[in-house]
Amino acid sequence: QVQLVESGGGLVQAGGSLRLSCAASGGIASINAMGWYRQAPGKQRELVATIATGGSTTYPDSVKGRFTISRDNAKTVVLQMNSLKPEDTAVYYCNARLRLLLISTIQEYWGQGTQVTVSS
Repeated sequence: QVQLVESGGGLVQAGGSLRLSCAASGGIASINAMGWYRQAPGKQRELVATIATGGSTTYPDSVKGRFTISRDNAKTVVLQMNSLKPEDTAVYYCNARLRLLLISTIQEYWGQGTQVTVSS
């Protein structure tokens, strides 16, 4: 069974930094892309950053230049968040699009979420 285990959330003052990590495990054959999404109270879940197998990355304008996504290894991604703002406060979810062993279609999985709170 695929698991996405997140770590690194917490409370930080505005202007500070946090580092989130997400490790995928289970019967994984290959990972197409991994990324982070966030959801603030009363708002829809939104993209924060993604990284594809080839290393290409995607960021919305709201975090571009402040957040960096990278791979520690084939199944672990790290999100470095700098210059944090109160509006970055949300639950951050890891996402993976992958192929399972013996299954050809791409499956999508989510982590349980980790809280990031930025105080002003």
